[in-house]
Amino acid sequence: MKHSDIKKTNAMRLLDQAHIFYQCYEYETTDGKIDAVSVAKKIGREPEQVFKTLVTRSSPHDYFVFVIPSVNELDLKLAAKAAKQKSIEMLALKQLLPVTGYVHGGCSPVAMKKPFPTFIDETALLYDEFCISAGKVGINLCLSPQALADFLQARFENLIRHFPH
Repeated sequence: MKHSDIKKTNAMRLLDQAHIFYQCYEYETTDGKIDAVSVAKKIGREPEQVFKTLVTRSSPHDYFVFVIPSVNELDLKLAAKAAKQKSIEMLALKQLLPVTGYVHGGCSPVAMKKPFPTFIDETALLYDEFCISAGKVGINLCLSPQALADFLQARFENLIRHFPH
């Protein structure tokens, strides 16, 4: 589907206003496979290049956003260190919509209800562009990791659990 045929999400509108170039990919969701690894396959990208957006909390009202490769798990100790918190935990799924304005599988780091401190895994810098949710299940955006970090005032950090081979 052409860029212009897709109904714009708030994330797309904000990136457009900031003159940040992105490519838009719409994918089929009727099979129920909306995890980032499945999405990578559907949009023809390497799974390591498609990132998922995870929301955490350190206290009842301190939220942090982490953008990591779809194939990895967030290392909560590294995430807490990056956020300069004693500890953090994953946000309960039922709290995702009220806190961010997004549903599971369609959570974008762009255009959440409020801006939260955001961290992007440093492996994003290995790519000229990486892919994130457009803020709606079924649409992904591919853009420059540095452009996104600059826009969100996000920091690149080591955030993922590395498993021994």
